[in-house]
Amino acid sequence: MVIGDKYKQNPFEKGTLFLFCGKRSDRCKGLLWMGTGFLLLYKRFEDGRMSWPRNTEQAAELTEEQYRYLMLGLNPLDPRIKDVDPSKIC
Repeated sequence: MVIGDKYKQNPFEKGTLFLFCGKRSDRCKGLLWMGTGFLLLYKRFEDGRMSWPRNTEQAAELTEEQYRYLMLGLNPLDPRIKDVDPSKIC
């Protein structure tokens, strides 16, 4: 499993959410062990791209507040609110 092999983390650690981002950086996937199986989360950001670590050295642990910023489409390390133009996504 990538989490264990590449990142040297335990994917079965209860309550730990692992987030991954593809090359486009406009969507991310989350993996959370629930005790009886994995929960897979998927988030697509409608406005822009995220600043995302590109290697294991850049990987970081986020606080709950930083995670909330990320899910709002903000940079968790430097949150600045941007307006979304609904006409661009509808």
